[in-house]
Amino acid sequence: MAMGQQHPSMIRIQEIQKGIHEARRLVVSFSGTQSDREYKRLESTLIKMLFELDAVDTDGKPDIQHGRRSAVNDVEGLLKELEQIATHPSRLRVEKVFSDAQQLVTNELSSAGGLITEEFAERIQEIIFQLTQVKTGGKISLRKARYRALTKICALQDIIENCIGRQALSLPLSADTHPSVPKINSVLCEVSKARWDVIGLLMNLNTLENCAHLSRILTGFLMQLDAIDVVGHSEARNYRKRVVHEINCLLEHLEIESEGEAAGSYDLAQNQSIKQIEEIGKKTAHLKQQLLQLENASDLHFKPKGELQSVLTELDKVDIGKNPCIREARRRAVVDVQAVIAYVDLKETLAKRANMEEQLRDEHPSQKAIWQVLSDLSEFQKQVLSFDGDRTDKNYMRLEEMLTKQLLALDAVETRGNDGAKVARKQAVKFAQNILNYLDMKTDEWEY
Repeated sequence: MAMGQQHPSMIRIQEIQKGIHEARRLVVSFSGTQSDREYKRLESTLIKMLFELDAVDTDGKPDIQHGRRSAVNDVEGLLKELEQIATHPSRLRVEKVFSDAQQLVTNELSSAGGLITEEFAERIQEIIFQLTQVKTGGKISLRKARYRALTKICALQDIIENCIGRQALSLPLSADTHPSVPKINSVLCEVSKARWDVIGLLMNLNTLENCAHLSRILTGFLMQLDAIDVVGHSEARNYRKRVVHEINCLLEHLEIESEGEAAGSYDLAQNQSIKQIEEIGKKTAHLKQQLLQLENASDLHFKPKGELQSVLTELDKVDIGKNPCIREARRRAVVDVQAVIAYVDLKETLAKRANMEEQLRDEHPSQKAIWQVLSDLSEFQKQVLSFDGDRTDKNYMRLEEMLTKQLLALDAVETRGNDGAKVARKQAVKFAQNILNYLDMKTDEWEY
């Protein structure tokens, strides 16, 4: 063999390793169960690689034997990982909850004759809550599975809400309302049928339809409505507008479904709204660090405090859609910013009081006692803001105990009928409870 020329068996192992690299990418992004077609395809591909590696002749050469053994270990590892993903308790929980939703839709369709009931809407809301409680441990495959199920069921919830809204408006209108109304009614009747086709597609119950076909049908309905003359009659015009809105909502959900697996659509970590919230969170953390480093309260009147207010505005603009995980992520980000602002406001107020000794000389004793508690709370709040641990942390238990003691201290303050002291104590109690709630939020096991 010429120097530098590789052994044919080694070349073959390297070719198989390229396939292993691609298979690894597919396994990591897989989020289904063992009954899925994709699971069976991936499993078959990996087993085929094992047979191909077994067929490689090592010719007794240690380096080739080592290369083959390493490749076999990689493939066996991927097979094990694939099985673990598909059989993980959280993945099976997602599948069970989604299966319950499918059964619920099937029962509703057969029992309600196509009408949407309030009870059905409430049950769907319960299912969404159950999905948000499934723990993923940050695993991409589990997050993706949960997000996929949530996306589909939240789309179903949106369709239900639109339908209930229409039913509440006593639609369709009477044919005597306007000459155009019978035509709109006819389209609405077809939309109602298509709605259940869309629901069936979203819930994996309709194998006879596809997104493209249903989109063409719904677009055709829009063209029919556009051709109906409703000029000069506001009731008929609003009626048509309502039906157009419902069709557009269905088309929007079909578009999301058709994009489905593309470009990590169901990986919440890749969701643009979540990315926005995370970027804003980094900005908040930076501003928080700057503020906590300041000892002099007069220094708090500086640019970062104003920036915190703009951060709230940024968060308000984040599109959360109908997804409860994104909504909760934004809520937590807002609470985080508000906690920092509350800390700054209290520090400033305490600093002002320190310069008003003469004016506060005749202040009611109970109010002085309340402000002393608030002064202590300010220090504990600073520690809570900088705390980064879990509930098993000794520092967490210490902070929780000290904050509880402050609540007890406030409870022990005698207001002696002083209205100002009553209001101050009530506000101080709320402030202390907010700090405790913030500490709990920072240390709970919530995840998106």
